[in-house]
Amino acid sequence: MKAWTILLRALAALIVVGYPVIVWFGISSGSPRQIAIVLLAVMTPAMLLRARGRAAAADIRGLAIVPATVLSVLCVAAWMDGAAYILATPVAANAVLLASFGATLRRGSTPMIERFARLQEPSLSGAKQAWCRQWTKAWCVFFVANGATAAVTAIYADLWWWTLYNGLIAYALIGGICSLEWLLRRARFPDLRAQKAPDEAA
Repeated sequence: MKAWTILLRALAALIVVGYPVIVWFGISSGSPRQIAIVLLAVMTPAMLLRARGRAAAADIRGLAIVPATVLSVLCVAAWMDGAAYILATPVAANAVLLASFGATLRRGSTPMIERFARLQEPSLSGAKQAWCRQWTKAWCVFFVANGATAAVTAIYADLWWWTLYNGLIAYALIGGICSLEWLLRRARFPDLRAQKAPDEAA
């Protein structure tokens, strides 16, 4: 992998994580159009590279619509010079994630969490499939709650509270849910504890 590709992806990851803080500084000190253009200039090529790198994972390729939605909202923000569109990006991202995860709960479809699980363990038992379905539902509930809270902070709260929730609290909640699921999964399926970590197996 070329050094510039690694640098671009790292920069994009930093921008995604620090997106609310960047928005806070941008809207507080400059034009919404300017901050939207800067975000687009960095995020667009990085997200295209990331999408190309995941081309082999066909089962989760549909999630590419999430960054595409964010970029679309930023394009509107740049065109309209509107801060409201930038503040709406977390709401749009959660709505798209809810639709993507929820669509996989239809009869005959493979739940999204199971698709991720099969990237590591192609053959899943019936109990593990049921576990993945339940956690796909749990994530749908989270996306509803998180998206609604993001909308409230965008409409009724000031920019500081929007930044605090979307830039810190939301990430902490996501990390907490992931950690909780990992712990519960290990307790529910003892065979997972016997499996070596990828770096240990190498």
